[in-house]
Parts: sequence; structure tokens; C-alpha cells
Amino acid sequence: MEEEFGPLPTGLSEEQASVEFDRLQAKLLPLWNSMRSMTLDAQTIVVIPSINTDAKTSGVRQQALEERFLFLLLLLRQPRARVIYVTSLEIHQEVVDYYLDLLPGVFSGHARKRLFLVSPLDGTQGPLSRKLLERPRLIDHIKSLIPDPDRAHMVPYNTTEMERDLAIRLGIPMYGADPRTFHLGTKSGCRKIFGEEGVSYPMGIEDLHSPDDLIAAIMTMRKQKPAIKKVVAKLNEGVSGLGNANIDLTAVPPTGDSGERAAVQKAVEAMAFESPKMTWKRYSDRLTESGGIVEELISGREFRSPSAQLRITPLGEVEALSTHDQMLGGPSGQAYLGCKFPAIVEYGPQIMAEAMKVGRRLRHEGVIGRFALDFVTVLNDQDQWEVYAIEINLRKGGTTHPFLTLQFLTDGTYDAEAGVFRTPRGETKAFVASDHVHSPSYRAFTHSDLFDIVARHGLHFDHTRQKGVVFHMVNGVGEQGALGLTAVGNTREEAEALYDKAVAALDDEAAKARQL
Repeated sequence: MEEEFGPLPTGLSEEQASVEFDRLQAKLLPLWNSMRSMTLDAQTIVVIPSINTDAKTSGVRQQALEERFLFLLLLLRQPRARVIYVTSLEIHQEVVDYYLDLLPGVFSGHARKRLFLVSPLDGTQGPLSRKLLERPRLIDHIKSLIPDPDRAHMVPYNTTEMERDLAIRLGIPMYGADPRTFHLGTKSGCRKIFGEEGVSYPMGIEDLHSPDDLIAAIMTMRKQKPAIKKVVAKLNEGVSGLGNANIDLTAVPPTGDSGERAAVQKAVEAMAFESPKMTWKRYSDRLTESGGIVEELISGREFRSPSAQLRITPLGEVEALSTHDQMLGGPSGQAYLGCKFPAIVEYGPQIMAEAMKVGRRLRHEGVIGRFALDFVTVLNDQDQWEVYAIEINLRKGGTTHPFLTLQFLTDGTYDAEAGVFRTPRGETKAFVASDHVHSPSYRAFTHSDLFDIVARHGLHFDHTRQKGVVFHMVNGVGEQGALGLTAVGNTREEAEALYDKAVAALDDEAAKARQL
């Protein structure tokens, strides 16, 4: 039996916790107004990159994911900003130096005085937020680093009751979706919103809570569309495609046949999991626990999987931030590996227009913070892109850190109508980013080796040209041979070439290291 990581008691009833959280969240309004006024007032940002999803991670990988948002250290370019960055284990000092050296127009020494790294020194499996809640003295230490709670806020990765309770204990608001809105971001919740807001989405059925429900839903779908041959089952709380499983219905007899149900059951039990760690027993248990959906597996010419990223400010503004073409892998190409920015203009503005419909609905539901919508697109017989929404992510994700890295380094903005990103200089910018740059041979590298390779191969981000490579998740290179990188260029083609150059340099240097 897997250990479950639920919230710890706060001494407050659920009703009391909700009231206190709402009181703290009201502080975001004056804080946001101050930040928008560009008065450079003092502020403290407490970064809690806690991972609390169905995709369990541990050890070095967990630390690497927590360090994925170190780009937020670039907020220290604001001369009166303080950043408190919390991770399960300590961050290597060379990694901190690397990010501080990226700061434009700020002395790294000045920024370092305003950076506070905190860790429970606990590398065991489990959400960082829970580790903090288990250590009241560590929470008190974090509170002592906040000069003015009215000028502070917490930035989480995702938002569950644990993050809410942590915000309450710290006495500061949280810039993220209220956990009471969590259901809106589940696979079942997404489908309901898409239907109610007139957003195109695949045929399917939600609110499934057992294998029998799944079998019955597939039989209902076959009545509606007898020609359907493949469907995909998705766990409500699956992330990065790892809760998905393809079901092949090719061998199932026609609808109404006496052997139909048995054949559907056989197809369901033979489902092809996207996660290599998944088993039928675990999948059916998860389905019963948290529910799921089944929908038609969209296919066609030039299949793509773009996403749109938005935010809802504490003032209630729905802002279009970016679009991306996702890079996918895994057994059936549903696991997230990275992204290319921006999404191609043939459908980039179209998916953002659809995403804004959802954004306005989420604003009505009281959601604030960043979120993303995933789509699939295919070319039809008229050479037009058909767009289907498939998921709402009420959290930061794999597209968040590369886009904000680009934004912080260039001060540019995304033009949603044109589908391009422009800097104040008038230049367009693009990037290719991945969290899955890996090879067993990369284990030969230390942090110092990586930064040396960047310098010798001319890959480092150049503020003059506003081009280059930024590494992230470098904590995993020594043990897992894995890291992430974002390659920035003026066009997607230039960014892709720079990305390929960086990977080729890593491969070449790793080959040389093996010969020593």
C-alpha cells in the first residue's frame, strides 16, 4: 500500500481554516496594486516548490524538481525584493551562483544579501509542504525572515490543503488557486467546464469511479459513434500524461453483440499505460480512489499538442501569457518532455481565444494565479487545424519556468493576437526547453563541469544579444545523468539549433570524459 500524504492538523476546523485563508488572501489586493505601480516597495517572496501529485518522486529527482523554479531568483533584480527559497535538501552553492550571475543590471553580492535558502534537510519521499508542517520551529524560522507580513506572499508549485495550511501558519497570502477550486482542474472537472463554456473537446464521459464504470462508458460511446476504434482513459489527478492509458477497441464486436461487454472488458484490462511504473491493479485502485474519464483518442494528419498559459490576477484580470507546442514522448506520445515557444501562428491565437473562455469562467469561480490549458490539434481534409481542449492545469507546470525565465531576462511580452513574443527592443524571441535532457554518460559531470562546458562552447545566455542557454534541474546530473535546459533565440529555428548545439556539446564532452 502506498503512503498517502494528507494535510496535517492546524488546530483549526475546516471552516475556521477557510475563513483565515480568505482573510490572508485579501492582502493580495493592496500588495498587487503596489507591485503594479512600480514603486519598488519592499516585498518578500516565499517560494515553496512542493510537489504533491499522483506522480510520486523521491530523492534526487524530487530535489531537481524543487530546484526547477530557481528562475524566481531573478526577482532579486528588484532592489528591495527578498526571496526565501525552500527545498527539501540544500541547494549547491555553485547552482545559486549560476542563477545570481544571470541577474541583469544587479550586483550579485547585493542580491545575495536578500536571498535566504531554507531546508528541512529531508530527502525522503513526500511533499515539501508536509515536511515543513511537521517542523513548527522551521516555520517560525521562515517567519523570522519576513520583515513585514503585509508585504509578503507565498508562491507554491501546486495548491492543496497543505499549501493553504502552510500559508496560514506563515501568516501570509498565497499566490495560487484556492484548494477549494481543486476539482475544476481534475479531468472530470475540465470536461464539464469545456462543455458549459462552448469549448471544443473530445467525445467522452467523466466521473468514472470503477473499472465497471469505465466499461459501461466505453459501451455508451460506441453507441454514439460505432466507428470509434481507440479511446484513452485518464485518472482525474494524473499529471504530465502519466495517468493516461490507451484502450484499443479494434477487436470488439459491433455494439449490441452478445460478446461486446466481455470484449470491452478484455480491452480495458489490456490497456497500454503511459507510465512504465503503472499496473492494472494500481490503475484500477486509483480510478476507484480519485475517479477518472474516458474520451476518444484524437488522431489525424499532423497531430500536435499545444498549450496556452494564462493568469488571473488578484484584481480579477484574465491575462493571456503564452502558447507553446509541447514536446511529447512515452509509449504513445502522451508524456510531457518539453516545449517550443511560441506555438505556431496557424493555431496559436486560436487556442488562446479558446483558453480565454475558460479563463473567464475560472475567474467567476474565484481562481487566481497561473494556470494552463492543454489542447490537441490535427489537420483536417481541408488543411485546417481542428482544436480540442483536453486539460486544465491549476498549477505551475513544465511550460512555466522556461517562459518566465525568458520574460525575466528580456522584459518582453507575448502578443496573443499575433502569436509572437517581443522585447522592448522590438525583437522577437523564441525558445526550446526540456526537463528531460539525459544520458547515463552525463553522470560524469559535476556542476562545475556543466558551467565550464557552457562557457567553453559559447552557450551561456548573453544579455547583450539576449540569446543563449539557461540550465535548470542540474542537481540530478551527477546521480541520474539528467538535467533541463532552455535555449533562447530570435526564432524557433534559431532556438532549436541552439538547443541541439547544447545537447551535442554535452554528448561530446561526455564521450571525451569516458576516454580519460
